[in-house]
Amino acid sequence: MTAETEPTHPTQHLIPSTDGFTIAVHDWAGSGPTIVFCHATGFHGRVWDPIIADLRDVARCVAIDLRGHGDSAVTEGLVANGSDAWNDVLAVIDALELGSGLLSVGHSLGGGTIVVTEMQRPGTFADGWLVEPILIPKDYKRDQGPSLADLARRRREVFASRDEVFNRYMSRPPFSNCDPTMVRAYVDYGFRDLDDGTVILKCRGETEAWLFEHTTWVDHELLADVATPFTLVGTGDGGIPALIAKDAAEALANGRFQFEADLTHFAPLEDPAWAARHIRAMI
Repeated sequence: MTAETEPTHPTQHLIPSTDGFTIAVHDWAGSGPTIVFCHATGFHGRVWDPIIADLRDVARCVAIDLRGHGDSAVTEGLVANGSDAWNDVLAVIDALELGSGLLSVGHSLGGGTIVVTEMQRPGTFADGWLVEPILIPKDYKRDQGPSLADLARRRREVFASRDEVFNRYMSRPPFSNCDPTMVRAYVDYGFRDLDDGTVILKCRGETEAWLFEHTTWVDHELLADVATPFTLVGTGDGGIPALIAKDAAEALANGRFQFEADLTHFAPLEDPAWAARHIRAMI
């Protein structure tokens, strides 16, 4: 495929999943192996756009909006439970007839979802590069501190414009430490227009809070049955996902651990070129 014929936007498919959810998936054309991308809590599939731009010459990239996120946003009467998001991944794989032995990329919730998908249907993934996947062991004792759910509920949801959102986010951590192209992709596709001209978060604060409050514990003994050679990236930020990444990698039958001391849990957004290099190396 030449630069002249490459589409500037992915094809969006809307696919029925379990529990009444309709899942949006963004399918970039391309030859080579298929990579399934899954995002972190509060984000969406299009946040991967700047990274996918560096990979489209070697792979077909498929990015999913997990339930409650992006264009798979919650509708009235539905409750998004991140622990069930593996159903969304399998629904997409089956509907698009992607087959098995796929490559995978995941961040936080998305990384954990990829591993659980493989547990539910062994052989789905042949390899994966996962940044601090949420695979919290049953016996893990969390430190007391600010509740992510409380912070999500207090998050401002409505802004005058996407430009206002972008400028606000880039002015303060954690987004001030991120690559502007990644933040721009998050903002451009993470808000929807309201009738009065303002914009509102697609993944609403209450949805994100529910997801944080209903994180499912994972029995690390069961990870030994996962044969896929997943690479788990841990960073130096000291948060729970960083602290459990090495243990989760060691619990996997063929897990590999990659430590990045100078990055944080937002690593793919902080350095998309670094992420693209490691994903390309997996292909």
